[in-house]
Amino acid sequence: MSMKEILFRRSIRKYTPELVSDEDIEELLRAAMAAPSAGNAQPWHFVVLTERRLLDAIADFHPYAAMARQAPAAILFCGDPSLERYPGFWVQDLSAAVENVLIAAQGKGLGAVWVGVYPAEERVEKMRELLAIPAGIIPFALVPFGHPAETKPPAERFDPSRVHRNGWND
Repeated sequence: MSMKEILFRRSIRKYTPELVSDEDIEELLRAAMAAPSAGNAQPWHFVVLTERRLLDAIADFHPYAAMARQAPAAILFCGDPSLERYPGFWVQDLSAAVENVLIAAQGKGLGAVWVGVYPAEERVEKMRELLAIPAGIIPFALVPFGHPAETKPPAERFDPSRVHRNGWND
């Protein structure tokens, strides 16, 4: 990986019908599990979705997951607070895992997008119900992915006015 994967990463919502290989899915999961976590607790679980009926069902209830109808696969990132060493940090841990997957997908030539689930309680409950997720596990984010059917130029988001050095005394 290089800065190119980070800077060229964009939210891709259109995919070709080509399936994603099991090897590519495993590499994305490895990237997720390589993320840092508070106290190395790794308070996460991942639900890999490749069944069309499940991906379509998510698009039926999630207002921002229409692309799941096209995606050949998705990963649902779930937090497990019972595994935390430092309570409350699971959200940061899962966020790092999601970002690792987005960058890894870009590096593999796949397209992916981060679709928020938590803290929207209705989305959390619908996801829990659809996938039979136990009560103690919190559906956090969905990442639909596949071979991209769209290209986007890199976004130039660097804004030096948002950078403060040695305090907020600019």
